[in-house]
Amino acid sequence: MTSAPPASVLDLAPVVPVVVIEDAGHAVPLARALVAGGLPAIEVTLRTPAALDAIREIAREVPDAVVGAGTVISPGQVGDAVAAGARFLVSPGWTDVLLEAMRGSGVPFLPGVSTTSEVVALLERGVREMKFFPAQAAGGTAYLKSLSGPLPQARFCPTGGIGPASAPDYLALPNVACVGGSWMLPSDAVAGRDWGRIEALARAAAGLSAGGTCR
Repeated sequence: MTSAPPASVLDLAPVVPVVVIEDAGHAVPLARALVAGGLPAIEVTLRTPAALDAIREIAREVPDAVVGAGTVISPGQVGDAVAAGARFLVSPGWTDVLLEAMRGSGVPFLPGVSTTSEVVALLERGVREMKFFPAQAAGGTAYLKSLSGPLPQARFCPTGGIGPASAPDYLALPNVACVGGSWMLPSDAVAGRDWGRIEALARAAAGLSAGGTCR
């Protein structure tokens, strides 16, 4: 039985792994490694044919994981992801049609923004938690810091180009609750099924906080 969705994705851990799964057979051991390392929120992107099967397997076999779907860009994907067991949704951008589908899904969602106008438009619609994407290319920490003054009610999960060196700078910002990234999932470790290495990298990521010190 699928667990209830979290009240907020942003408060589960300082880092949300962004996972691209090519082989659904990797899903369960990969998720177990991330959870063991202290990263329970796992965003499986809908970029591959294996993604929905991966979400389904993680939801069924890894109860301590909070599995979600990323790269959600259509109402159809919203329904498919939730049916597979996704407990949150993340989009790279949004439209009113997509927003209403996510709002009606019954699970938390993070619509993607990259401009001040998009943030204001979501605030008008009652949405305060957002993905900032692509973070580095869209202005990075300087841009997000500039938003915190006029728009303090918006909370972000920046994703895109963030690694272990830059993550603490994002986490130091008052309007950033967590960051998304894939650096704890090197492709050679996934291909080689080196789950111990992934768990160790996840543990290091879970310990990140503002200033680079462990929480």
